Amino acid sequence: MSYSPITRKGMAKLKTELERLQTVERPNVIKAIEEARAHGDLSENAEYHAAKERQAIIMSRIDELQLKISTSQIVDVAGPYTKCVFGATVTMENIDTDEQLTYTLVGPHESDPENGFLSIAAPIGKAILGLREGDAFLLEKSGVEEEFRIVSVE
Repeated sequence: MSYSPITRKGMAKLKTELERLQTVERPNVIKAIEEARAHGDLSENAEYHAAKERQAIIMSRIDELQLKISTSQIVDVAGPYTKCVFGATVTMENIDTDEQLTYTLVGPHESDPENGFLSIAAPIGKAILGLREGDAFLLEKSGVEEEFRIVSVE
């Protein structure tokens, strides 16, 4: 079985969400299904169908989280970093536009680019792994090649 790297913080976040779904959300939706059933005819009971749909979504997310947890391996991250590696926070700059992007390199199960967490398996993550401060690299975005430079690695 192949394992994905994950930080301790990322693993804790997955486990917290799983526990909330199992101990709060799932019991609440079961109660909502029971209450909707009590209203009679299920074929035209919108509350019942909505609760069943919510239950399916919750169960699917529980299964997904259990799989992520079971296929992840915690990797301790400790600096200082001299190059772009798992756990490092990297600031890069688009050489043409001077736009700066900052990401912490993480495993696929805790990737959240909109909030600054970039998977080492993502195209940008792969492109910068092993690079050092000052190194430049090309990245294709929307069919256009853009040149970036590593500003800092922390």
